[in-house]
This record gives sequence, C-alpha cells and structure tokens, in this order.
Amino acid sequence: MFIGHFGAGLAGKKAGKKISLGTLFMAAQWLDLIWPIFVLLNIGIVKINPGDTKTTPLNFVSYPFSHSLLFVLIWAVLFGGVYYLVKRNLKYSMLLGLLVVSHWILDLFVHRPDLPLYPGGALQGFGLWNYPLIEIPLEIIIFIIGIYLYVSSTKAKDKTGTFAFWGLIVFLTVIFIMNLVGPPPPDTNAIGFAGLGMWLIVIWGYWADKHRESNIKS
Repeated sequence: MFIGHFGAGLAGKKAGKKISLGTLFMAAQWLDLIWPIFVLLNIGIVKINPGDTKTTPLNFVSYPFSHSLLFVLIWAVLFGGVYYLVKRNLKYSMLLGLLVVSHWILDLFVHRPDLPLYPGGALQGFGLWNYPLIEIPLEIIIFIIGIYLYVSSTKAKDKTGTFAFWGLIVFLTVIFIMNLVGPPPPDTNAIGFAGLGMWLIVIWGYWADKHRESNIKS
C-alpha cells in the first residue's frame, strides 16, 4: 500500500488540526521511512520477484525491526512519546502513535502473509495485492477520503497553499500509477535509495501545510 498510508496521514488533520501535515505523513509512513535504512544495511531483506503478487514485484523476505507488530507498537510509543516531550499534547501524541500503528493494519490487508507478529513469529497478511480489482480501488478510496478530510479541515493562506498541496496530491498519484505499471527496480539498493526519497514527500508536506491554516473552530 502506498497512497493509502498518505490518505491516513491526510485524514489525521481532522483530529489533529495543529499537527503539520509533514508530521502526520511521517507517522503514517514511519515504517516505510525507516525500512529502507534496514534494507541498505542488509538487516531487512527484500527480493525482486515479478509475479510474487499481482500488484507488486517485491518479495518482503524479512523486515522484523520495521514491520513486525511488536516493533510497530514500540515505534508507535516512541514516536508519540517524542512528540509529547516536545509539544506536551497527549491527545496529539496518541493520534500520531495510532497513525504509526495504522500502517501495519493497512499493510495487513494487502500483504501476503509476510508481516510477523514479532521477530521470528507467525506471519500475517490477507493478500489483497493478489486481487488488484479490490486492492487498487480500496487504496484510492482511502486516499480520496483523506484528501476530503484534509481539505475540509484547512484552507490556503496564499497561492502557495493551494498549488503546493494539490501539486503534492498529483505527485503522489503519479508515483502510485508508476508503481503499478512501471518496470521493477533493478536491484535492492535501488529500492533502498528510492525508499529514502520518501522523506522528500514528508518535507513537501511540511511546506504545503505551512501555507495553509485550520478552518475548524476550537
């Protein structure tokens, strides 16, 4: 899942109006933001296997420290805890922790059984990546709902607030389509470095959100 996770981050603005979209994206995509680091360090193992599922050529062999449920819960507590130490807002800290966990839950629906409950533990996954006529519309719906909730919760302060946000939406949509129809990556290092590029989307989220403001009454 790709834009579905960003949809969850966008939706978080409804409940966390003072949280930057960049931070919401970081929480919702935290597992995939740290996963490339493990791949490049050969701690996480992914293989390029076209046909492994009908939607993605990637075979996620092992990623216990980013995508096991146990570590997801640890990351969620750490993420929310750091935010609380900085902002002293328990409600928003819990929201961000839940967004971290939401990543594993959404992945659970689309991955084949490759998500461990704990390192070395039983593998879980409902396998919707093998049913693209279900998975792709589901992911698009989550993304659209997220866009609606974000737009209904904010308004642009200037032209940058409009163009930066909608440019981000178009960019995410293009990447989503390219992931579906483009060729598989050449090697695992390419996967790792491309994954690190997702941090740029987080930065884009901060930039766009800085030029928007909440229209939700306190």
